[in-house]
Amino acid sequence: YLQGLLLSNYPPYWEYTMVDTLLSLQHPRTDFPDELIFIIYHQITELYFRLTLHELEQIAHNGKNILENGHDAGWNNTLDPVFFKDRLRRINQYFEALTKSFSIMEKGMERKQFLKFRMALLPASGFQSAQYRKIEICSTDLKNLVHKNYRNLYTDTDTDLSGLKKMYAHIYWKAGATELDTGNKTLTLKQFEAKYNSALLQLAISYKDKNLWRQYKSLSPKAQEDPELLKQMKMLDCNVNINWPLVHYKTAAAYLLREKGEIDATGGTNWQQYLPPRFMKRIFFPDLWTGQEMAEWGKTWVETL
Repeated sequence: YLQGLLLSNYPPYWEYTMVDTLLSLQHPRTDFPDELIFIIYHQITELYFRLTLHELEQIAHNGKNILENGHDAGWNNTLDPVFFKDRLRRINQYFEALTKSFSIMEKGMERKQFLKFRMALLPASGFQSAQYRKIEICSTDLKNLVHKNYRNLYTDTDTDLSGLKKMYAHIYWKAGATELDTGNKTLTLKQFEAKYNSALLQLAISYKDKNLWRQYKSLSPKAQEDPELLKQMKMLDCNVNINWPLVHYKTAAAYLLREKGEIDATGGTNWQQYLPPRFMKRIFFPDLWTGQEMAEWGKTWVETL
């Protein structure tokens, strides 16, 4: 084995990172130069989502992979609070990087170019990011993702297959992809459901007892009260459910608002009602917030936009 290692060719950077393959994955549909910015930034976003799901998967499987005497000893049986806190911190860093860099989308493209090349992308929309939906499902009980108008129909104990199916049918994002005039499902939503509905429902079933919120509650009372852990939990709630949708809202307003009404979003999504957190009120960890904080969820930012 050692001789084999000595004789083998170590991969150079470009092979290890597969940079040539990476740079071959951009295929603009138009000749507008700024479409390349649009594609690459969305690909960067999906890579950060992949990192987030990588951390959530580790948390769901009860902690880190132990190495004993250099050998893999398998997963821990109990979740290490320090490991949990460290992974939360990583996820927050990923979303903070995304949020801070979103000015690339807001100010990095010419408005005239965007409003033209976007028509060639129909009915594709960032709404169709399955990884983002997976992050939501892996982070909290499905009840907390139900549209606010139906949320009171369910309890924390509605975790059997029938209950999960009913909750998934009322999941909040479906209201964000309805035709503005008729209320019917957009083609964007129909495409998304046809491809991902089954997989996302199965994920919800798989994570009903091991999502991030359930894993937090599995910790000892002392560990749950750790100020730094609580800080990271609340930061994640804000990053995913307030800061991320709000930078989208701000950017959509910059590109799609006009003096006389508004321009439809790329996939025809109802972005004015769908993106602002104060309307959807989705909160991963409601028990960690006061009633007033939840009542004012995302409100201040929208009012000062």
